[in-house]
Amino acid sequence: MQGIPAGISVIVPVFNSEGTLAELVAQLQAVLASCARRFELILVNDCSRDNSWKVICDLSEEHDWVQGINLMRNYGQHNALLCGIRAATFDTIITIDDDLQNPPSEIPRLLSLLNESCDVVYGFPEKQQHGLLRNLASEMTKLALQNAMGAQTARRVSAFRAFRTELRAAFSRYQSPLVSIDVLLTWATSRFQAIPVQHESRKIGQSNYTLGKLITHALNMMTGFTVLPLQISSLIGFAFTAFGGCILLYVLGRYFISGTSVPGFPFLASVIAIFAGVQLFALGVIGEYIARQHLRTMEKPTYAIRRVTGRRADSVPPLVAEPGIRIKG
Repeated sequence: MQGIPAGISVIVPVFNSEGTLAELVAQLQAVLASCARRFELILVNDCSRDNSWKVICDLSEEHDWVQGINLMRNYGQHNALLCGIRAATFDTIITIDDDLQNPPSEIPRLLSLLNESCDVVYGFPEKQQHGLLRNLASEMTKLALQNAMGAQTARRVSAFRAFRTELRAAFSRYQSPLVSIDVLLTWATSRFQAIPVQHESRKIGQSNYTLGKLITHALNMMTGFTVLPLQISSLIGFAFTAFGGCILLYVLGRYFISGTSVPGFPFLASVIAIFAGVQLFALGVIGEYIARQHLRTMEKPTYAIRRVTGRRADSVPPLVAEPGIRIKG
């Protein structure tokens, strides 16, 4: 893509952000008007507990380029993003958070790198505005994502992305409730770039990503999009099999050389405990994968839409409803 894109679709997952949405829309309008001939903003309300949906409805009435999608319940940030991505109508998609930590003024820098040799551009923060535990959890998530993506760029991913809309064709039939947009993008391309961007401190409220949620997200990516845990359990199994063989050689050698066996119950109990622990670890990993398969066989929807608002609400592509569920109201 050279020069100004024909159209830009900005996707924003919204959760308890009534205080920042109006400012976000104002900043986006000023930036997008200089970046593309046509543009739209899709605000996906992930069942916020505050008045976010009312604010979205007001903004969609005030601006004909703003559209709102209200989900039936809280599905998670990546599920909401997938819903918005499927609703996008223009050839370039920007995803950005609702907290204004990534200034919309950085969008032109991301778009400038979308060219014939690059399909996805990430804007990673030059300096994280989070606490130590949150930063450590983020690094854990990125390490898990790096294995799932098979790309070094995974260490610099963020929620601030620009990519070609045509990439969504690679995951148009994806139906699992466990979603990672970054992994899904790797199903379509391996041409990624990442640039440092400005990262502001959060002005209103606090992050909805707790330490526990980030760890859960990392584990979901590892067991939902990669076989790394199974490979690790196999390697541990082989290692302890070799360890058991060494113990056997030691016991037999002691018997044939000195004519005595290895004395003591503690030694035997320790060996049994070690091998039992390894077996339980391997069974736990296998159980996680079986649980993922069980969730998929249940055909639990990725998301369900309660209502769509905006002047183009009736023209939302059918792709929004499949494989998600749309309930008009």
